Amino acid sequence: MPDRFSSTDLVNRATSTLNWDDLRVVTAIHQAGSLRGAARSMGVNHATVNRRLTHLEAALGARLFDRRPEGYVLSQAGEDVLAVAEKTAAELLAVERRIGGRDDAPYGTVRLNIPPALLTSFLPEVLADFARAHPEIELDVDASHSFTDLARREADVTLRMDAVISDDVVARKVIDYAKAVYAAPELAEEIGRNGIDPARHFWIGWGKDMPHRGFPAGTPFPDIPCRHALFSNTLQMQTAKVGLGLTLLPCFLGDPDLGLARVPGTELQPGKSLWLLFHGDLRRTARIRALVDFLVPAIKSHRRLIEGAA
Repeated sequence: MPDRFSSTDLVNRATSTLNWDDLRVVTAIHQAGSLRGAARSMGVNHATVNRRLTHLEAALGARLFDRRPEGYVLSQAGEDVLAVAEKTAAELLAVERRIGGRDDAPYGTVRLNIPPALLTSFLPEVLADFARAHPEIELDVDASHSFTDLARREADVTLRMDAVISDDVVARKVIDYAKAVYAAPELAEEIGRNGIDPARHFWIGWGKDMPHRGFPAGTPFPDIPCRHALFSNTLQMQTAKVGLGLTLLPCFLGDPDLGLARVPGTELQPGKSLWLLFHGDLRRTARIRALVDFLVPAIKSHRRLIEGAA
């Protein structure tokens, strides 16, 4: 199908004649690279996506995708329409945030994103206390290592473990946390009695990109090997408990676990910080304020554990 319009004409035509569902089809096909993948992401069948795309291209008089062996690839006309779709999506999300930000009563659902490791520590108790204090607010909790995009409403509030925050969001620093060196109690006792042996002892590693030696810098054992790739605090905790090696954990994870012990002769290490993040458009939303205002003092009430106080 030949392109019949200039880019400007096509954008004007798309803006005036297409609805949001039409634009979603273009975005979904672009992201998936196929009609079937787009159908799965939209929760419809393959025939529906194919029919909508055919209708779109006929209405615009332009081919939006090139059908290639590797999948559906945007044509120049498709790139112009995608730009309209992305702009429309951003505007709709902004309207949702502004309208949601006018809520003046603490009720409804709050989507909270947290690091999975926090579920093994004090946070479940804190969330349960909040739920009892605010029965009219429903918590939708997602535990994920990936950072959520608050601008795209992937979550309302995020609790993040990080050193600094560069996102364009409201960031409220709650507290700094400390780390310590942990191992299974038997291994910790052996090291305390006989010292470290680089031939038999090693750090449990974070991932393939971490250096084999010199990790973690600043610890009492900077020269023992770093082995394996266990990219989560939870995995490191569980494998350290069965004697695999040494691990450096936040104290609020390691100290309460009876299957772990601090390695004798080691000192606390500086960690990062716990942050609460939310989009600025939601700062006046009562349910968001209720959760944030509750979490900050509730988390700080566990200060001794978080800071590694004996």
